[in-house]
Amino acid sequence: MHSVVTPPYVAGPLMLAPFRGLFLSPTQVGDPASVRLFGRPYRAAAERLDTWAARGRIRADAAPAVYLHEYTSTGITIRGFVGLLDVSRRATSIHEAVVLPHEGVHPAQVAELTDRMHEMGLNPAPILLAHRGGEATRRVVRGIQERPPDRQYDDRSGQRHRIWAVRGEDVLTELAAAWAGKQALLADGHHRYAAYLELQRRRPGGPASTGLAMLVDHDDTPLHLGAIHRVLSGLPLAGLEAALVTAGLSYRRGTAEEAVADLSPRHIVAGDGRRWLVIDLPSTEHPAVEVLHRDILDRLTTPPHHVIHVHTAPEALGKAGPRSTAVLLPAPSLDQVERVVLAGRLLPEKATSFQPKPSPGPLIRRLSDG
Repeated sequence: MHSVVTPPYVAGPLMLAPFRGLFLSPTQVGDPASVRLFGRPYRAAAERLDTWAARGRIRADAAPAVYLHEYTSTGITIRGFVGLLDVSRRATSIHEAVVLPHEGVHPAQVAELTDRMHEMGLNPAPILLAHRGGEATRRVVRGIQERPPDRQYDDRSGQRHRIWAVRGEDVLTELAAAWAGKQALLADGHHRYAAYLELQRRRPGGPASTGLAMLVDHDDTPLHLGAIHRVLSGLPLAGLEAALVTAGLSYRRGTAEEAVADLSPRHIVAGDGRRWLVIDLPSTEHPAVEVLHRDILDRLTTPPHHVIHVHTAPEALGKAGPRSTAVLLPAPSLDQVERVVLAGRLLPEKATSFQPKPSPGPLIRRLSDG
């Protein structure tokens, strides 16, 4: 396993500053071919932006704004504010932080993303932050949505987007007051967040002092928090069973159908395609994925050759075999994740899947625009 580190903590207050948004045209958003805009060579990204602008594929907003972005995908509507997060100040503890990472990052990947961002001169997409906005935030949202959106369209992937530009000083002041003293969970984009901080360290005092972020009120339009299952390649089920005995965890055997039916916040399921175990969790205080890694996998006599992460139970079940144990996990709750980070711990790698994420392209930030 490659070592991971905890990203630095950003100090408050929690707020988002206006920026001059770039918008891909609706026909380009959600189109897989549009990823070439951000592809190699990265230093040519600015030139490609200018070329696409000349062809009408991208346009720049006339003035800086904070944007209310609402998108609907597979029947789920997510709404959040997109703006610039100040990453220039470091917090000394988790309690002073305004962004709460819940997974570690690989330093080599952070360095590669930092170099790429520097060469492109872009934040191609916002990182995704989830917080509990409260009635003050929702009151501002309702006021903004009393007028028609500035942009509204269905993209190539089927997502529906509505975007409002927010420029009024009174509204921005009201938002700043609503967010004051709050913390936000880093839902998606841990490596990009860490790259923001590293780029700021390399280039302090300029546009790299901020990074593009989307702040979602999880109590208003909650992101779906799904599980990421494991396939332990090279580990027979008997090896996992021995670790359960060492850990003192109770379990029972059953058929595949019985085991999968018992998957719940109190149970983990493991099997090799022929035999299946339902593992009892001591409580729901800790996410199942944390119990799996801390109390079970750390007690294996022989670790797996490789851990495969999959998003669906059928895919995990299909990869099970005599020397590959599938482990099905219940999805963690936001409360569980928040308890972990506020206690100063990190979840194992690939522990959460916040969905749906917005298609790339509705809002892009050019660093040279501030």
